[in-house]
Amino acid sequence: MAEAFQNGWAWWVITIAIGVPVLLVVLTELIGAFARRGNPVAGPLRLLRNWVIPSGALFALLLFAMQSPADQVWVRVVATVFGFLVILLVLSSFNVALFANAEPGSWRDRIPTIFVEIARLALVVVGLALLFSWVWEADVGGLITALGVTSIVIGLALQNAVGGVISGLLLLFEQPFKIGDWLDAAGVRGRVVEVNWRAVHIDTGSGIQIVPNSSLSGASFTNLSEPEGPYSATTEVKFSTDDPPHEVMALLIEIADALPMRVRGERAGVGYSGGGAYSVSIPLSGPSDAGQALSMYLSWLWYAARRRGFALDGDSTDPLAEPERVRAAVAEIAPTLHLRDDDIESLASSARLARYGVGEVVLPSGVIPEAVNVVLSGRASLALEVDGARIEFASAEPGEIIGHTALTRERSQAVTVASEILTVVEVPLETVDALIRSRPRLAAEIGGALEMKRRLASDRLAELGIARRVISER
Repeated sequence: MAEAFQNGWAWWVITIAIGVPVLLVVLTELIGAFARRGNPVAGPLRLLRNWVIPSGALFALLLFAMQSPADQVWVRVVATVFGFLVILLVLSSFNVALFANAEPGSWRDRIPTIFVEIARLALVVVGLALLFSWVWEADVGGLITALGVTSIVIGLALQNAVGGVISGLLLLFEQPFKIGDWLDAAGVRGRVVEVNWRAVHIDTGSGIQIVPNSSLSGASFTNLSEPEGPYSATTEVKFSTDDPPHEVMALLIEIADALPMRVRGERAGVGYSGGGAYSVSIPLSGPSDAGQALSMYLSWLWYAARRRGFALDGDSTDPLAEPERVRAAVAEIAPTLHLRDDDIESLASSARLARYGVGEVVLPSGVIPEAVNVVLSGRASLALEVDGARIEFASAEPGEIIGHTALTRERSQAVTVASEILTVVEVPLETVDALIRSRPRLAAEIGGALEMKRRLASDRLAELGIARRVISER
């Protein structure tokens, strides 16, 4: 027994028999604590507990406790496995220390995973070469030279393909855009849906366009999603030089600010470049809304320009302004206003027809209407604006009146929106006042309609559990 302690192998046996279980228990507790916190350190510790320590204990048992010759095959095999596991442990620890807790936006966060994997593979190869050189006394110099020459030959043969891959890797590293961003690149405009080593996949709305990374890295492109904040959708419109610029600019801003896609708190911008040409900038939440917003804006502008008598695109003609159509429209709404035959001709001279596009605001809330509108065709919805949302509570069908509060000189608390292409007959307020004075029944009907709208608004708010006092309604 004394000889065993003198040779030292007994101490190694005792140390391994006692130390390894204790170390495994300690590591198990540490791994459990880190895992509960979601700390990535648990990964390397798990590798250390499950593989590195057992293989290291076996290596120590063979070499020191059993005092096997270092050049024995089984000792070299265990040493190779142990060395390989140590290399993996070191690389895993560096990966956790450098990249696991990288701050968003830092250089460590921007490095693509593929770069990390390539670097890890290179280090593993170098580590294994050194390990085989030390353990097996292998000559790896010739192998490294052969691999170097071979890689040069392969690189020259595949330089075009490899160039695209390198461009992709550099693009991934720089990260000038990310998945979901909108790009305008190489004549392609759309949303990025995939980025790989070779190409960027862009959803143009009519299909997926594949743009090679070499094309992007060798040319300029625009990231429409940067910088952060509202995206400005722009369009050019042209009017006649006879149209007053400031009145046209006011109309352009009014239509743009009424768009539902416009970012709250941001105003549209308008510039006049002379010759009847204007540029409009509409703040939106992102490029994805640009197509729909511009389509709606230009359609609304067509209706609004004709209502104002402006010559959009140099055309100021409006079929609704023809006297015969106005006279026919007044005759059609005669039952609503209790008109007699002699009233139709006089009203036709002062009334006018107006048309609104789908979704366009006919009468905003918080204003005193300057005229009374009678629906000729189409449908309008009446809604209350509560916390930025519109709560519909009534509608206006053909033959019904819009703008009852014009007669009471009150501000309307509802907004009237065209649910369909809406055509109305605009009757001047003084004309309606004269009709009411001579037709008490008309006054009673308008008053009853106004009270009914107020009741419908209150009932709708009560149904939704919203406490709000409705002052008036058209």
